[in-house]
Amino acid sequence: MNMYAAPSAGIPGCPPGLEYLTQVDQLLIKQKVELVEALVGFESNNKYEVRNSMGQSVFYAVEENDCLSRQCCGPVRSFTIHILDNFGQEIITITRPLKCMSCCFPCCLQELEVQSPPGNTVGYVMQQWHPFSPKFIVTNENCEPVLKIHGPFCGWSFLPDVDFEILTMDEVSKIGKISKQWTGLLREVFTDADNFGIQFPMDLDVRMKAVMIGACFLIDFMFFESSN
Repeated sequence: MNMYAAPSAGIPGCPPGLEYLTQVDQLLIKQKVELVEALVGFESNNKYEVRNSMGQSVFYAVEENDCLSRQCCGPVRSFTIHILDNFGQEIITITRPLKCMSCCFPCCLQELEVQSPPGNTVGYVMQQWHPFSPKFIVTNENCEPVLKIHGPFCGWSFLPDVDFEILTMDEVSKIGKISKQWTGLLREVFTDADNFGIQFPMDLDVRMKAVMIGACFLIDFMFFESSN
């Protein structure tokens, strides 16, 4: 696996470790297939590789959770995801609290916090209530709305790829998307290991790019994580 060595020089206003995100406008997140999970359905902690457009590994993400939560709560479970650079340094921490998940009740809305570096909140992803379509607000560390994310009807699409559009707050301009990508029939049927692509403007605030990575994980758990 080709690995990209992130630049070590600090950039003013950029959280340590996120300097590389200033240079990219798209990322690929590949979930690793767990053999035991595929064969016997025993849910394990998710692991992911974050790659650039050339297929080079830039970050590595691992879910921290306990066995009871994984087996009993399934995709609605709370989690902490640690994102490490290629030197093993944790640069982003993503936390999701445990909440019931139902499109019928606006009190059961999902949310997620993104910290970078760990302990320093840079933003949140908050679900908006809608009876049919996934909708999210992306905020900064002060919970001030910055962007919106809108998904297809019930989070599904008849196309192989499922797109969640990243929009400005007035919903006039589409500035990017989070795409769940088709991984092949056998992998789709027998595992819940998914591939996602994230596209955003090159000049988007690097902290919001980190929050978009968090949004991708939340979308994965809400709509594509399943017990097979």
